[in-house]
Amino acid sequence: MFLNLLYVTVLSLLSPVVLFRMIRHGRYRRGVGQKLLGLSEFAAARLRGEHEETIWLHAVSVGEVNLLPELVRRLSLQANGRAIVVSTSTDTGYDLAVKHFGEERVFFCPLDFTWAVSRTLRNLRCTRLVLAELELWPNLIAAAERLDCPVVVINGRLSERSASGYQRFGRFLSPTFGRLSAVGCQDDVAAKRFVQCGVESARAHVTGSLKFDNAPRSRDTSEVAARVNWAGVDAWHRVWCVGSTQAGEEEMALAVYHRLREKHPELRLILVPRHPERFDLVAELVVAKGDRVVRRSHNDSQYSDQLDSDEVILVDTIGELKHWWGVAHIATVGGSFGDRGGQNMLEPAGYGCAVSFGPNTKNFDTIAGRLLDGGGAVRVADEAELESFVRRCLEDIPAADDLGRSAQAIVDEHRGAYDRTLEMMGERCESLSTRRAA
Repeated sequence: MFLNLLYVTVLSLLSPVVLFRMIRHGRYRRGVGQKLLGLSEFAAARLRGEHEETIWLHAVSVGEVNLLPELVRRLSLQANGRAIVVSTSTDTGYDLAVKHFGEERVFFCPLDFTWAVSRTLRNLRCTRLVLAELELWPNLIAAAERLDCPVVVINGRLSERSASGYQRFGRFLSPTFGRLSAVGCQDDVAAKRFVQCGVESARAHVTGSLKFDNAPRSRDTSEVAARVNWAGVDAWHRVWCVGSTQAGEEEMALAVYHRLREKHPELRLILVPRHPERFDLVAELVVAKGDRVVRRSHNDSQYSDQLDSDEVILVDTIGELKHWWGVAHIATVGGSFGDRGGQNMLEPAGYGCAVSFGPNTKNFDTIAGRLLDGGGAVRVADEAELESFVRRCLEDIPAADDLGRSAQAIVDEHRGAYDRTLEMMGERCESLSTRRAA
């Protein structure tokens, strides 16, 4: 009851901001009924289809959703007649999940109100709840326990700051961690932090990062080839992709691009903003800086001419960045020059790009550290260092290629997390179910 009251209070305080974003950007409008009330019996029956029970996978947004296709494929082989359904919390995550799994298997995750999460679990007849990375919702996890539904965290990560915050409120949150049936952690450090927060030590497993397994293995795919052709890129070009960008990062990239292309006419730039509501703003920025913008969403057919130096490709679509990294030779991962904490740098690394990112990668510390320690990426502090990095990649191509090969080797070395995750899920959940049945 206390948590429900707290959530209502917070939502009330945030309601002006939420209302503004609903009107201005169209956010939060979709799935309101599912979020506030949970899944109705009718909606849950549609998701279950011909199956009596479900395995529910939850992924917050795009990054987490991208981890699920391979997991769903493998889980389907051992689902034992249960439907596999996927929830997400954001519009972009929902749209990508629909693209992967079909609308009949996807829904919006309920907010952590007791009535909403309990209704959803009951109507889905959920036998296993799988949370990607860490979505610690106390009411949801407690409701699952009451219904004898094991809760598993996969690809678990827990920063030092987050762990300290959870421990500060340990009296309230430790029982929630203790209810987790199994936690597959990205590394030993994360596993220790989960235990410190209340997870039983026997339930914390080091399975590695699914992002390593999910990283590309080769540029020789139809998806990459289609985008190379669409962009009019040829062997003479050196393509620089700046992806998952936040406000300020596109302007920095454009400034570097303008200075370098005078001496390096072979350089081409691709910008991929993180959030859809910024697509138009970034397009206007490109034009304001004196360039022509080629918008991916406005050109359904192949781009007919070779890309000129004063044309910047703006990828203003969802779920394509993974393939656009394969078009690039040089990659800069956005979200790392501000306070966001970085984005997934393993996709460009898997393609063998010369990878760089900014000073703040707190959300990907383990991955960034492995790439840096193995000579597979470069951290740059600011615009000046970014320009120096891109210039080196243009003037010393063998060194840039070596950087990319090192990145690929590191990715290959750490694959295997899906196998370890599924083994953990099978052993822990089946043994738990057997124990409870007894």
